[in-house]
Amino acid sequence: MSDKNVLIQVQDLKKAFGANQVLDGITTDICQGEVVAIIGPSGSGKSTFLRSLNLLEVPTGGKILFEGTDITDPKAESSDAVISNEDPTDNTYGYYTIMGGTTVTANAMCSLYNEQGIPYPAEALGAGGAPDIETFCNIIIEEANAENVRGEVVFAQSMLETGWLSYGGDSEITQFNFAGLGTTGNGVKGNSFPDVRTGLRAQVQHLKAYASSEALNQECVDERFDYVTRETAPYVEWLGIQENPYGGGWAAGKDYGSKLRKILSSVSEM
Repeated sequence: MSDKNVLIQVQDLKKAFGANQVLDGITTDICQGEVVAIIGPSGSGKSTFLRSLNLLEVPTGGKILFEGTDITDPKAESSDAVISNEDPTDNTYGYYTIMGGTTVTANAMCSLYNEQGIPYPAEALGAGGAPDIETFCNIIIEEANAENVRGEVVFAQSMLETGWLSYGGDSEITQFNFAGLGTTGNGVKGNSFPDVRTGLRAQVQHLKAYASSEALNQECVDERFDYVTRETAPYVEWLGIQENPYGGGWAAGKDYGSKLRKILSSVSEM
């Protein structure tokens, strides 16, 4: 086939989970209309390869080009192409599930943030690897997809907990703590992280601890992960301690889940 029919290009693709190198330099082209079979023994990386192609797993090396666009580049306008069409509220209660694919685009997140009229803290967060809101939201989606946590939930919680990145609570912006991890009140500043990505990764992992019993896909950076009783808050509405039927949850304040749902509703409409 001619080059113009190439739909997906995989270049030196790598994926590791800690010290376990699952994908090590895969290079291939997939053409439009072509049927491709991936064959190998259990544990050889077939599922990881497929999940990497749509960024449900974030590659640790190499590139994936879709119709010539590098979708592994955080600056690429690629988020729309990997958005899930799942209904997060398709369950008995009609509650918003935390686990699953991201259902809103990075562009939608950026638009809602910009509507708040709050200047993005470029200097502080740029020092941690996110010089603009576009980069920040793309990191959210990458880290959320790596653990099969909905990126829009991570976004909504980050905005609620930090006052749209303006902070003002016990933790400081230079801690790169976007969800109040370890802030127990009375001036306790909580956990600190070396950069924006690590802080968001810890938040994603803490959400996964509450919402699922599945193991983490990436090395644990959440110091409080083992403090959580697993799978006691699979829904956004149950993240508030006062609304959680098991008496646990993320935050003590009343209507915590409802506040998150309000932001989720707004970003879904962008």
